[in-house]
Amino acid sequence: MPAFTYHRQPGKPPPSALGWFEGAAGNALLDSEVAAVGRALAMCPALPWLWIGPDAALAPDAARGVRLHRTPSGFAGDLQCDLPLPLASECFGAIFLQHALDDGHQVQDILEECARLLAPGGRLWLATLNPWSPYRLRWTGAGLRSKGTGAWQAALRRAGFASAATRVQWLGPRWQPRVEDSGIGFADRFRSVLALSAGKQVQAMIPPTTLRQLRWQVARWPLPPADRRVDPRVRTRPDARGRG
Repeated sequence: MPAFTYHRQPGKPPPSALGWFEGAAGNALLDSEVAAVGRALAMCPALPWLWIGPDAALAPDAARGVRLHRTPSGFAGDLQCDLPLPLASECFGAIFLQHALDDGHQVQDILEECARLLAPGGRLWLATLNPWSPYRLRWTGAGLRSKGTGAWQAALRRAGFASAATRVQWLGPRWQPRVEDSGIGFADRFRSVLALSAGKQVQAMIPPTTLRQLRWQVARWPLPPADRRVDPRVRTRPDARGRG
C-alpha cells in the first residue's frame, strides 16, 4: 500500500478561496472596481469608514479609514481579530465589502456586524461575483460562491438593512480578463461583478402625530340680534322672513 503524502506543512492554514483574485482574471475584476470604490468613498459622510477585502485587493488610500483583509483565520490589516470586530457600534459612516463574502464563510454574521457598526444613515457597499456572467467559468472550481441580486437583497434585509434603500450596479469584464467600465443597462447584467449599495435606516426621534379625524357636525342657525324680542313660542326659519 503506498504511503500517504501530505503536501501542506503542519500548522499552516489551508489556502483561502479568495486567493483566486491574485491571478490575472481576479486582478481584472479588482482593477475594474477602483473607480467605483472611489466614487462611493467620495460620497461618504464625515464619519470614518471600514473596508474589508481579499489580500489581492488594494485598500482605499484615504484618511479616517480602517482596512481589513479576509484570512482563513479571521481578519488582518489594521487589526488582527475575528468576529465580532472589536469596534464600537455605529462608528462608521460607510462600509466597503469588496469580495469579502465570495468565499461563502460567515456571510450573514458579517452583514449583521456591518449593520451594527454603521451609523444611522450610513451606507454599505458590497461587491460580489455575478453568477449570470460568462466570466464565471474563470472562477469555477476555485471554491468561490456567487448569488443573484434577490438572494443578496434578502440577506441584507435579514441583517437589518432597508430593502427600499438598495441600489444595484454591474462592474467589470464580461469575458476577457481586462479592465472595463460599469453600467446599469441590460447588456451590463452580464458583467462579472455585482455591486449593491444599502443604507441603514434612520430611527425617528419623535413619533409621528396622530391624524385628526374629521366628523360631520350638525349646522346651527345664527342667533337673532340681542335687541330684538322674539317670541320663543314662534319658530321661524331665516329664509321665511317677510312671508305673510
